[in-house]
Amino acid sequence: MTDRSDSRPGEPLIPKHGGYRRLKSFQVAQLAYDVTVRFCDRYIDKRSRTHDQMVQAARSGVQNIAEGSQASGTSKKFELKLTSVARASLEELRLDYEDFLRQRNLPQWKRDDPRRQLLIDRRCTTADEVADWVKEIRGSSPQHEQTGPSGPSTQSTASTLSTYPEIAANAALVLIAVACSLLDRQLAAQSEAFEQEGGFTERLYQRRQQARRR
Repeated sequence: MTDRSDSRPGEPLIPKHGGYRRLKSFQVAQLAYDVTVRFCDRYIDKRSRTHDQMVQAARSGVQNIAEGSQASGTSKKFELKLTSVARASLEELRLDYEDFLRQRNLPQWKRDDPRRQLLIDRRCTTADEVADWVKEIRGSSPQHEQTGPSGPSTQSTASTLSTYPEIAANAALVLIAVACSLLDRQLAAQSEAFEQEGGFTERLYQRRQQARRR
């Protein structure tokens, strides 16, 4: 077992921290936030509490990942706490999307639905790219019938329009699921690092002990 009382030569008291923009969890959570803002503006009454709550939950996921990364230099414990808050916020957002589908009798895609993997494989980086994917899926749906020379589709207007919020909500759920999976792994790594390396206070104590011995 490594003796943590002796720090490696040249090891900084405050290790490198920040860099959250390079974290995949941050990138996907930010994309889910951008998609949620658009989704709520289009499908949720702006005067309702649900609109604000969904946007704030999505924003909280992003902000707490960033704040946790920034805090990691001086407090691994605080980093762990903020990452946990981000994970909880995204879980709250996931429930809101599930409620949206259930309350409107719209299907929630199962885990083995091929459309989920199609979106993941697309590796969208912007809300515009996700919106384009939603349109593609909507257009390729076997239930969708374009108006032809013989007249309009037999499908009702209400049924036709309902597929857009269904696909958009499920697309958001896919992004949230990816972000949550990444955060679960991030939390596991942070817990292990905290257990093995300790926090800033412990490192400061060790550095003082070393200075006294010298």
